[in-house]
Amino acid sequence: MDLNIIWFLLIAVLIIGYAILDGFDLGVGVLHLFTKDENERRININSIAPVWDGNEVWLLTAGGALFAAFPIVYATVFSGFYLAFMLLLFALIFRAVSMEFRGKVDSHKWRNLWDWAFGIGSLLPALLYGVAIGNILKGIPINSDGFFTGNFISLLNPYSIFVGVLSLTLFTMHGSIYLSMKSEGEHRVRIKSYTPKLWIAFVVLYVLVSLYSFFEANYLFASILSNPLFWVFFILLITGIIYIPVAVNSEKFGRAFIASSTTIASMIGLMSVSLFPNMVPSSIDTAYSLTIYNASSTPRTLETMLIIALLGMPLVIGYTIFIYKIFKGKVVLNEDSY
Repeated sequence: MDLNIIWFLLIAVLIIGYAILDGFDLGVGVLHLFTKDENERRININSIAPVWDGNEVWLLTAGGALFAAFPIVYATVFSGFYLAFMLLLFALIFRAVSMEFRGKVDSHKWRNLWDWAFGIGSLLPALLYGVAIGNILKGIPINSDGFFTGNFISLLNPYSIFVGVLSLTLFTMHGSIYLSMKSEGEHRVRIKSYTPKLWIAFVVLYVLVSLYSFFEANYLFASILSNPLFWVFFILLITGIIYIPVAVNSEKFGRAFIASSTTIASMIGLMSVSLFPNMVPSSIDTAYSLTIYNASSTPRTLETMLIIALLGMPLVIGYTIFIYKIFKGKVVLNEDSY
């Protein structure tokens, strides 16, 4: 049993879970910027209010798993991306605070201030997650000692920003599908009208990013066609992308959400297959890359943490299923709503 591979897969699953769940949260927040009606704004916020904090548990769990299994990767990435992560943290804080504060004062200007905080606090993370992934795919400057030698400005390169715009578009489309499930009437009609446009933008961006990747990070394509996992994720990706507009047009939003989730999971799966066994490629020299073997904890640590993970993950999954079952259905506003 290769514990290093198991932990690589486990972290990939945690990232997929986070991207699917918090992805629609962020997408709803971005769409909130284009919502003018007060009642519709409240529906936007209350559609994610019961679940957003539980969704972010998946990110915390992924970070903890990375720290436990691959501490060198954790240290290198978090120190190299420090300013970007601080910006991300502030955005998430203001996003959370805005939901609590916007209804505390009966003032249009007050609510408008926190509406903007909610929207920008959702847009920035959706963008920055993609920028971080773009840098990982492209490779970051890691020297022979495993130290990051770049700076914040070097992270804002054209390729990574392009991937960031792709993730922003994907999460916004994902959020529009979720919000269509949770709303009704004119609000749902308006939100539904955004989805085809976002779908077209996503497809175009994905094709362009794939072509860009071939020139900017061509090592990702080395021997990938011979890997059967590549074809599994590729078929799932194409199926998910094609089915999204079909389901939306027939107003089967639950199926559209599953298709959108499949698309997100498949994209991360393809990224993982392309990177393996690398965790963080080095743009200086591929020999300096951090892999699942040269950046991992000791076998005893991996074994012990795996036991803890196998005990803890069912709790996280069970909690998530329970919460979504309790709060399923359309959003109904009452005196206790935000």
